[in-house]
Amino acid sequence: MLIVHVFVHVKPECVEAFAGASLENARHSIEEPGIARFDVIQQIDDPTRFVLVEVYRDADAPARHKETAHYAQWRDAVAEMMAEPRSSVKY
Repeated sequence: MLIVHVFVHVKPECVEAFAGASLENARHSIEEPGIARFDVIQQIDDPTRFVLVEVYRDADAPARHKETAHYAQWRDAVAEMMAEPRSSVKY
């Protein structure tokens, strides 16, 4: 199992749009056989900060996820919404 936390800082005017696009991506992602869990969480004291908690069943699943149409749609939709480049930590 591989768990990835993706840290995203969103422009204030994009918070709602980012949340909507990310939740839509998560809904499709959990249908992938290689994904056990995909959560979108928002920081309470700074709503411009999100963490995507991605739980993969194997080490190859992230690459397969990035080949899906819903990931590409999310990636393109949110690219200009970020206040800084996203970062991640793998567990």
